[in-house]
Amino acid sequence: MTTDTHTYSVPGMTCDHCKSSIEKEILPLDGVEGVQIDVESKVVTVTGGDDAAIVAAIDTAGYAVA
Repeated sequence: MTTDTHTYSVPGMTCDHCKSSIEKEILPLDGVEGVQIDVESKVVTVTGGDDAAIVAAIDTAGYAVA
């Protein structure tokens, strides 16, 4: 079984604190195997997990998905 990769544009990310806040919310989610965040390009890539739950976690961290 292949694991889905989800990519999100998060324009509000500006620094490493933003990155840490988002990682802290996403990593504990069921099925998430990994998170890669590029603050410079404002892209969050998540391996595994549920799309709706990931978007909700980003929102909980205080950021909106574009």
